[in-house]
Amino acid sequence: MIEVLNLTKTYRIDSEVIKAVDNVSFTIGDGEFISILGHSGSGKTTLLSLIGGLTRPDSGTVRIDGTDIWQIPDDELALLRNRKINFIYQFSSLVPTLNVVENVLLPTAFSKERSGKEYDFALELLEMVGIADKEKAYPAQLSGGQQRRAAIARAFVNNPSIILADEPTGDLDEETEAEIMSL
Repeated sequence: MIEVLNLTKTYRIDSEVIKAVDNVSFTIGDGEFISILGHSGSGKTTLLSLIGGLTRPDSGTVRIDGTDIWQIPDDELALLRNRKINFIYQFSSLVPTLNVVENVLLPTAFSKERSGKEYDFALELLEMVGIADKEKAYPAQLSGGQQRRAAIARAFVNNPSIILADEPTGDLDEETEAEIMSL
């Protein structure tokens, strides 16, 4: 469960103060799927970064399964993110020097709990997103849609309970978008 209470984040640009997130509160139950809508520059990405523990709020609380993520030490927050949260960024964020399967496996490199089946699961995820034939390709050899699919597979590799997706299907055609959203 995610609880967001009175979350606020401002940025200062010269003398101007920008309220990216202004006193936002909501709860998302386990298994729920929600969308955050708003025009460009309205704070959607900032809100996802706050919820995911990547950006510290000016004020407010974010609780993941009852844990206030801004009241725990940074190393515990990093472990929580690795175990429970994964991100699909607005841009694919693939590491250019790693091939597709290595990019998908990247979150597992930071996990203390390994089963030895991560590689097989990564290949299964690549099959699910329709790019199993690209496992050894590098990001520069992929189309934008293929890069997005690799990033989506990477988000699922640790079986997180929470996936924060920022325009996850932006580079995909309608058919592929429907397939991805069913994951």
